[in-house]
Amino acid sequence: MKRNLYFIVAFCIPFLLSSVAALGQFKISGRVVDEKKKPIKGANVYLDNTLDGGTSDSLGQFSFVTTEKGNQSIVASELTHITAGAPLVITGDISGIEIVLKTSKPKEMDVVTITAGAFEASNDKSKTVLKPLDIVTTAGAGADVVKAMQTLPGTQQTGPDNGLFVRGGDASEAAVIVDEMVVQNAFFSGAPGVATRSRFGAFQYQGVSFSSGGYSARYGQALSGVLELNTTDLADKSTVNLGANLAGAYASGVKRWKNSSLNAGGGYTNLAPFYGLIKSNFNFYKVPEGGNGNIRYVWKPNKNGILKVSLNATTNATGVAIPNPSATDTSGYNPLGGLEDTINFATKDRNYYSNISYKQLFKAKYQLYTAASFSKNNTNNVFGNLDMYQRDYRNQFRVEGKDYFTSRLNLMVGTDIQNFGKSRGTDTFFKQQYDEVLIGTYTELTWTPVNRLAIKPGIRFEHSTLLDADNVAPRLSMAYKTGTHSQMSVAGGMFYQEAADMYLLAGLKPEMQLATHYIANWQWSQDNRTLRLEGYYKNYDNLVLEQASSFDPNSYRYIGSGTKYTNGGTGYAQGIELFWRDKKSVKNMDYWISYSYIDTKRKFANYLSEATPPFIANHNLNLVGKYWINKLNTNISATYSYATGRPYYNPQNDNTIPSQFMSDRTPEYHKLALSFAYLHSFGKWFTVFYVSIDNVTNRKNVFGYRYSRNASGAIEKSQIVPALYRTIFLGVNMSLTAFSKDEL
Repeated sequence: MKRNLYFIVAFCIPFLLSSVAALGQFKISGRVVDEKKKPIKGANVYLDNTLDGGTSDSLGQFSFVTTEKGNQSIVASELTHITAGAPLVITGDISGIEIVLKTSKPKEMDVVTITAGAFEASNDKSKTVLKPLDIVTTAGAGADVVKAMQTLPGTQQTGPDNGLFVRGGDASEAAVIVDEMVVQNAFFSGAPGVATRSRFGAFQYQGVSFSSGGYSARYGQALSGVLELNTTDLADKSTVNLGANLAGAYASGVKRWKNSSLNAGGGYTNLAPFYGLIKSNFNFYKVPEGGNGNIRYVWKPNKNGILKVSLNATTNATGVAIPNPSATDTSGYNPLGGLEDTINFATKDRNYYSNISYKQLFKAKYQLYTAASFSKNNTNNVFGNLDMYQRDYRNQFRVEGKDYFTSRLNLMVGTDIQNFGKSRGTDTFFKQQYDEVLIGTYTELTWTPVNRLAIKPGIRFEHSTLLDADNVAPRLSMAYKTGTHSQMSVAGGMFYQEAADMYLLAGLKPEMQLATHYIANWQWSQDNRTLRLEGYYKNYDNLVLEQASSFDPNSYRYIGSGTKYTNGGTGYAQGIELFWRDKKSVKNMDYWISYSYIDTKRKFANYLSEATPPFIANHNLNLVGKYWINKLNTNISATYSYATGRPYYNPQNDNTIPSQFMSDRTPEYHKLALSFAYLHSFGKWFTVFYVSIDNVTNRKNVFGYRYSRNASGAIEKSQIVPALYRTIFLGVNMSLTAFSKDEL
């Protein structure tokens, strides 16, 4: 309780300071223009090292009041212009000030590749932002947004698992967000132990932000991190795109009107050509096949408002022979228990997702954002001869307002309501389900008391109707500019999340789980070079801990309604991370290096003692490089990934001894990926041919071991491996809109 009080007190102080009434006010007014005396709209104008300021309107005019007197400096800043200022002596009201801003040179307008601005103290202080082009040109990512994130600090190589594993957390601890709405099914369905792609194509989004901790009070229900995707705004022009590759074919088109645009597209997927060339580690007796369609409408009713409406539908089916993850389960809770050791698994899946959002800025001072979304996923699985279904849904609504009191002070207030649930079972003897309504409210203040310092306190309240429980999560982050090109920042906060689905489906109602984050970093960025160093400590409390006398390593195990448990589970994660990106030193070359060290242990679930989870490698290294060859119109990309061995459960150890539980390690992980893209035009069609080779050396990476008994009762050990070792992928994309070399 003391720790909670400290966070709440730290959160309240800036609000108390900002409420002090002003006396003896003077009005300051004038105009912001460019070199040609044209007005500049949206410029922040303020007195240096004070809270007093305003924003210029469409005529470039500004006005604000201040209590300051004597010698001051007035400053104006705007994203596309160079910041400028002038001395000012205040003895009374001042009018007629004219501030001239020069247009920024291109190099000064480059997007910062890590963190959202040198003065931003926030959830953003631990965000790594990649543009869509960075994602599609990263070798080994396969244009998959989530795969590209795995080249950044704080993540783990996942192998046969789906999801982002962030700073000691498993995939369930990282939320995926589209336009501020939680995505219920971020990945295509598949067999247990066989990883699938995420549902996100990079060019659907204008920005992808990955927060590995300390994120905004806007979001909850994620103990470790948040992946945010923001969809594109109004399309630039009408165009048509066509594409084909070893996995299928697709087409899309855009129609642009003056104030609106309509996007529509669809595709067909069939991996028969791909698996005809590549040897798989699993027997796909029915290769993955499916289709998708989407439509999206964007409308700008005025210059400061935008409406977005999108509809998406996908279907896919596959059949593969897999090791039965529950073959040795004799608990009686698991319908797969006792079935043969290797079984045929078939799945048919249909997913629907829709989203509508509207954002409006009023008088350059108030902003309103509201959004709603609906998703539904129907999956029919067949394990051997056992038919099983899974259904899940999520309905959401969010409304959020922001008041820009001054250029240095703004307040965000919002609420979100989520209704979601899941059910699974058979038609005869087995059924589990739950339904939840989660209500959240939040507020967050952004305050820049002086130029070098920014403070962002926030607080989030949540109520769970399923658990009949409430939680209050205060968060605070700060940044201090240490030099022209560097800053230090710190963040801390409390992050709650409900127990894993397998407990809720069984009808159990554990308390909310808690992670408390403490983060500090230093960043230097200049002339297309960025260096970032970060350290963190994360404390886990209130984790679900089963009262089990033995350990079952099966992550797909079923929990029965009679399972005994407490919320006595604990754990920690701590580490250091490095990120270096350089787009300057070598002409036409861009490369980055990311390194993470993590020390983490937990006692939760059915663990016998505190241990490092099997999805953790203590050391992770990624080297990513891209080079453009002008004469050949070709881009070459390479990615090398390394990780130390991961823990795994060995039943032949005496696992009642803590030092032997999860003490064995897999071999080290190595992977080299290459990709090539060649640009050519055929009449009006601008075309890109591409080829990618993943795991060039065909290294047999192992992600763990599985133990089972043969017919004679002897224990046999088999490797847990990805579906594919080395892959080769070919494709072509054609567009009526020209590509640039940066789009390769």
